[in-house]
Amino acid sequence: MLFKGVGRHPKTGKKKGGIKVHTNIHANEGVPSDVKFTSAATNDSFMLKPTNYIEGDIVALDRAYIDYGKFEELTSRGVIYVTKMKKNLVYQIDEDTAYMTPEGLMEYRVKHVTFTKKVAEGSDIVHKARIVTYVDIKKNKQAKLISLLTNDMEMPVEEIVAIYRKRWEIELLFKQIKQNFPLRYFYGESANAIKIQVWVTLIANLLLMVLQKHIKRKWSFSGLATMVRIMLMYYVNLYTFLEDPEKDWAKLLLEAESDPNPPPEELLLFS
Repeated sequence: MLFKGVGRHPKTGKKKGGIKVHTNIHANEGVPSDVKFTSAATNDSFMLKPTNYIEGDIVALDRAYIDYGKFEELTSRGVIYVTKMKKNLVYQIDEDTAYMTPEGLMEYRVKHVTFTKKVAEGSDIVHKARIVTYVDIKKNKQAKLISLLTNDMEMPVEEIVAIYRKRWEIELLFKQIKQNFPLRYFYGESANAIKIQVWVTLIANLLLMVLQKHIKRKWSFSGLATMVRIMLMYYVNLYTFLEDPEKDWAKLLLEAESDPNPPPEELLLFS
């Protein structure tokens, strides 16, 4: 097994391997700044390195990266984190406040809590945080409660929620890649070959995002990917073609008609 999978072993004795792609995205850039591959069985928290951040940074991350030791180190470095709560976390409630709407419904709830992690050697890790629970209302969907965990004790609830929603850019990135560059099969069977194919996919996605930013004409990402795929082997200026495809295509046809040495006609198989 090249990449160790997770979950139970099936009765057949065969188990599929899995690969995880861990990504950092700067909020003002929208493209990956750091990418790492691991097997599916590798714990996600290894990617969270407090030394990579400086005082004043704000990090929105998936709940799979929850690690009290690293969260405490981020707090000591002056870095704010926002993540989604796990249901099985054990903590002590220091303060609990619910904020209501004029109609008597809960608007949001704030709990100041203390997490304690037992350490085999050395002193236990104690981390103080805040749990913010709000009502997420989406159109044509049932409202649900969402709880966020953060080490910032003063920031307004609305800002905490807005910060976590920025993390959705990563989910949109992977959705975009799966829709336009589906990895249905791999050309190689080694771990290195699989990584190379994933890297090529990420690079192709990045190049198309840069291209989309530079052209003035509005293109959907999937439409742009399809057009580039069609025109890839044609000797044309891609920027000018994408700005006005009809004009450039007419120009190509005119040049082909006025060519004094046209290519020979293909032989008919049946006459």
